[in-house]
Amino acid sequence: MATELHEQRLDAVAGHLLATGARSVLDLGCGPGELLQRLAAHAQFERIVGIDLSATALALAREGLGTSLARVELRHASFARADPELAGFEIAALVETIEHIDPNRLGEVEQAVFGSYRPGKVLVTTPNQEYNVLHGMRQGTLRHPDHRFEWPRTRFRHWARRVAERHGYGVYFCDIGEVDPELGASTQMAMFERAA
Repeated sequence: MATELHEQRLDAVAGHLLATGARSVLDLGCGPGELLQRLAAHAQFERIVGIDLSATALALAREGLGTSLARVELRHASFARADPELAGFEIAALVETIEHIDPNRLGEVEQAVFGSYRPGKVLVTTPNQEYNVLHGMRQGTLRHPDHRFEWPRTRFRHWARRVAERHGYGVYFCDIGEVDPELGASTQMAMFERAA
């Protein structure tokens, strides 16, 4: 089930990025490069950059990209620290990454992404804590040992709306995966769009 959901999430995110018409994409916390592989298959994306703190993950990304590596730039870096060279992208994606950040450091990520990079759009996905019971998990259990938190939908939406207000973005939300009428979907997604 976890693998199926992971593939659904990557397909949904890649489809959403394609639908925006963006030509430049910044994958913040790219891990082993699964989203990058999907993006590199489309000529629409003229500039694709993935960054990650894990040298091991970046090595896996290089291996997985194979000949597509010529279309993708990989950087060993933190997306919590602003790098002027990463400004100017049309869209940035944070796919299942914010929950790996200590909550007291989310402000640094916010400032780097929304305050410094300021892409036209930002896509964020994260687990929906409410759905965990449908995965057979006990109350309070996190989906991954490296997760620092998992938010219910109201908490995620409150955070996203405040970030949007502080930095001049609008935001809307959608679900990824099978939707339960009471608990929502396993993955929640926010799409931020910078006001003109």
